[in-house]
Amino acid sequence: MDWSVVHDLNELIRTHDLLEDPLTLFASLAVTVYAVATVALWFVSRPEGARRLRLACISALTAAGVGLLVNQAIGHLWDRPRPYLAHPHALVLFTAPSHDPSFPSDHATASFAIAVAVWFFSRRLGAVFLVFAAAIALSRVLLGMHYPTDVLAGALTGTLAAVAVCTLGGRIVYRLTDLAARVTDPVLQPLWRLAGRGAQG
Repeated sequence: MDWSVVHDLNELIRTHDLLEDPLTLFASLAVTVYAVATVALWFVSRPEGARRLRLACISALTAAGVGLLVNQAIGHLWDRPRPYLAHPHALVLFTAPSHDPSFPSDHATASFAIAVAVWFFSRRLGAVFLVFAAAIALSRVLLGMHYPTDVLAGALTGTLAAVAVCTLGGRIVYRLTDLAARVTDPVLQPLWRLAGRGAQG
């Protein structure tokens, strides 16, 4: 079942250029855009304002790190080959190959960890991040990089990491947020003042 889904989707993409081009473009940009959007949560918050988005940013990055560490442990227990390695003549690879274990998907883990962590602090933003995370996870199967169970396991790992960070690691997140603010606020405060004067003018 796992393999047949990957094979059928790969064949669909291979035979339809109208699907292949948008998919490969999305795959080339998605991770960068997602990472920038996550970090941007910190910079769109006024230094003297509410810390909700800053806490979301730190929680998201921390959860992603925790999830990826868990993946490393799982990968040592089960080194599952990627679909294109297990079936080298049956798939067309639409992106650069990777020789990391297929299970679980790091992309799905990090993207869902970020999305769920953001959701804890903002339901609207979290919903947007979740849609984007699902698209990233699905693209990994469409590209032939992962089996469906790889991305499902990654989504679960990322979700659990985010829940753990946001519920059990609250004190650590608040501490990290305060430390990061001490570094960035001296730079951001003058910029926000200038932006405010510009808006008034």
